Amino acid sequence: MKSLFDLHSIAAARNVTQTYSTSFYKSVSMLGDDIRDDVHAIYGMVRYADEIVDTFHDYEKAVLLAEFKEETYRAVKRGISLNPILNAFQATINKYEIDMELVETFFKSMEMDLQPLEYNRALYEEYILGSAEVVGLMCLKIFVYGSEEEYQRLKPFAMKLGSAFQKINFLRDLKDDVSDLGRLYFPTIGDDGLTLKKKLEIEKEIELEFLEAYKGVIELPKSARFGVYVAYRYYFGLLKKIQAKTVKDLMNQRVRINDFSKYLIYVKSYLRHSFNVL
Repeated sequence: MKSLFDLHSIAAARNVTQTYSTSFYKSVSMLGDDIRDDVHAIYGMVRYADEIVDTFHDYEKAVLLAEFKEETYRAVKRGISLNPILNAFQATINKYEIDMELVETFFKSMEMDLQPLEYNRALYEEYILGSAEVVGLMCLKIFVYGSEEEYQRLKPFAMKLGSAFQKINFLRDLKDDVSDLGRLYFPTIGDDGLTLKKKLEIEKEIELEFLEAYKGVIELPKSARFGVYVAYRYYFGLLKKIQAKTVKDLMNQRVRINDFSKYLIYVKSYLRHSFNVL
């Protein structure tokens, strides 16, 4: 039965989230029952694409990504795929009538990762748009249950949040990006690399985006608000840890939040949400 295959597909997407990002999985688990699997479906597809460009070093990445992109479009058009991850993804895209232009923009950023680039401001913003902001917009369409009016109203805030999250990822993953993948996303770094002055500028930029994004987080429907708020607090905690590190620290270690701190973030977020004091 098709319904059984669909259950298997969403279970596969859910497993991808749990396997690759326990923190994100925890945040998704705090969303409403009626939307969390749709977010897993989005994550499953983007995670697979990201894996192709980040880890499949012994294979023809460009070919694999092109084939995966083609299969994604075919799945959405047909309304089915024998790839369980793409079957779950197409169901969510079609259910909420998510604009395929967002998917195209995402793949453009993945394609940028296939070649060495010296990022200027325009390329930097283009990459963030495709790798993070449009993913947030796909999720936003789910959060507002497909309402175009609410989507347009909250769109600017979702984009700011996605941008802030991605810039924190850049700082957190600086060591691996530079040493393992040969990537440096930040523009106008210059021959001196990432200086303290530049680090402070980036952190200030992220703080301003967080402040703006917060206005949208508290306006989300109740079924989405708590889960997104927990993710917001988690990344804000990461930012604070990054701010306490030197550039040398970031080049030598990946910043993490320990399990106890994650638990405190959850408890504090739950209390603020329960008493409606977000």
